[in-house]
Amino acid sequence: MANIKSEQKRLEVRRRNNARNSAAKSEARTAIKKAEAALAAGNKEEATKLVNAALSLLDKLGQANVISTNSALRKKAHLQKELGKLN
Repeated sequence: MANIKSEQKRLEVRRRNNARNSAAKSEARTAIKKAEAALAAGNKEEATKLVNAALSLLDKLGQANVISTNSALRKKAHLQKELGKLN
């Protein structure tokens, strides 16, 4: 445990941010899995809805630097490519 008060505060902030970021990443992984499952099933309307939700979430995470911008763009491109194949 840190001895200096400012270090203790930083540790608390790091833990809080880590918990928030972990939850956001988990939510994104779940959204991507749901979208990919709908794409694999061939359900066009459901897939479009879920892919759009995942794209929006990836945009938000990329802008907030929860995940890198390039990683968000790569995942978005993959989903859009798969959705294009379905049409």
